[in-house]
Amino acid sequence: MTLADEVVSSFDGAASPRLAELMTGLVRHLHAFVAEVGLTEQEWTTAIDFLTRTGQKCDEKRQEFILLSDVLGASMAVINANHPTNGAATESTVLGPFFVPDAPEFGPDADISAGAPGTPCHVRGTVRTPTGAPIPNADIDVWQSDETGHYDVQYADLDHPRARARLHTDAAGRFSFHTIHPEAYPIPTDGPVGELLNAASRSPMRPAHIHFKITAPGYHPLTTHLFAAGDPHLSSDAVFGVKPSLIVNFSSHQATYDFTLAELPPTP
Repeated sequence: MTLADEVVSSFDGAASPRLAELMTGLVRHLHAFVAEVGLTEQEWTTAIDFLTRTGQKCDEKRQEFILLSDVLGASMAVINANHPTNGAATESTVLGPFFVPDAPEFGPDADISAGAPGTPCHVRGTVRTPTGAPIPNADIDVWQSDETGHYDVQYADLDHPRARARLHTDAAGRFSFHTIHPEAYPIPTDGPVGELLNAASRSPMRPAHIHFKITAPGYHPLTTHLFAAGDPHLSSDAVFGVKPSLIVNFSSHQATYDFTLAELPPTP
């Protein structure tokens, strides 16, 4: 019996079959990785230190582990495995580290920028079913960075949300809001993830985008972005989140997009 087999068998008594499946799969892949690359003790110590510092960088406003998952492509791999659209719904992408629940609510066509610096922009669209029917009163969380590439939560002296809102679709499934034009920006590089990108000579840039998180009873939740067409970083997104179907024109400082939510299966 190999060491990996011995560790795997230690989970035979797990109360949850799914836990046993997850842990045995993790153990086998981890041991195979150690053998494949000939991992040294110093490298393992360095990896543990890196993960420790990643956790220490997390707080109520920043999630460095999400950022690490994003730059390794793990976030998108999980999203792709769990949100297949089969061409019938809007594609999902990463949540990112700067989502904040309980954003301030705004009515139709409101200005959500709240003083965030940037070029004014108007965004509108609809939320629909796969057959094109409108979804009324869908909840829409929206958040984005300002023209300097910073989200509101990154400003230590800012005491109110900016360029962040919670909206609702009307009876015809429509939404609209005024904000600022999205701009490309680097992901935070002042922590362990930044060290990793620098060591790998990788760019930290994300193409210009606005985040959307849309929920409605009876439909799968959707977390996605709208990316600005023509951005030079579309083909080299640091977190691998760009999908062609999510690229839109922000011409004349306006953007229009129609989201489609996938229906949940009927409850047995």
